[in-house]
Amino acid sequence: MSNNIILILWSLGGYLLGSIPFGMLLCLLFGYGDIRRSGSGNIGATNVLRVTGSKILALLTILFDASKAGLIAYAALKLTPARVYMFYGFLTGLNVMAALIGGTMAVIGHNFPVWLKFKGGKGVASSFGLILAVAPAVALGALLVWIIAAIIFRYSSLAALIAAIAAPLMAFFYASPVHTVFISALALLLLERHHSNIVRLAKGEESTISFKKSDGKFKSQAADKPAAKYVKPATIKAVKSSQAKPQKAAAKPKKITKKRNK
Repeated sequence: MSNNIILILWSLGGYLLGSIPFGMLLCLLFGYGDIRRSGSGNIGATNVLRVTGSKILALLTILFDASKAGLIAYAALKLTPARVYMFYGFLTGLNVMAALIGGTMAVIGHNFPVWLKFKGGKGVASSFGLILAVAPAVALGALLVWIIAAIIFRYSSLAALIAAIAAPLMAFFYASPVHTVFISALALLLLERHHSNIVRLAKGEESTISFKKSDGKFKSQAADKPAAKYVKPATIKAVKSSQAKPQKAAAKPKKITKKRNK
């Protein structure tokens, strides 16, 4: 099988696996309805936590989203022949190229899933899963940067942006040039997907992270308010119809007049 066919097959497999919206499926499974209609409308872990308030569901979303890109990259790395491959003047292995391309397509599938009319997540967890599979040192370094930034600034989106900028710099020193090219592309994609967060950060309207044990939820400001649990449309119609029925006006009390004695 030719090199191009191998890379195309891994690309298709990566996109299809990446396009599975685990965050939305978990919320539907546990009775929270379509997460795209609540909170920020995103299918990622941040919105899952914001809408449901469940740390377990948010953690499961992170694990599944990271696994989409991580598993396809790891499988390509191990199953593809490790023959020499030239990528724009950079010497690497075919298995490395298959892992990077398959994993990148999984991130693209997560961000632009065909099943959801190409409206998906922002690719933070998926990008981390890919980098963890192909360059573990870079992934752990980016995770450490995210944790430090989240503790200092208390903005999940800002921490992700800082980690995205730091990842290519770390890849330059701790990974190959080919890895650096793909990780840089992932960082640019992540920055583009966070354009609305950047606007809210500039306006001071972005949601903050609460580290208090009393509420594991995000403290939302004007941009994103916590949404109530999903209510079926039939129930909403019944409530509206009952409210629309006119109520009978209470009978006015009759005036009692005393007759004067003549």
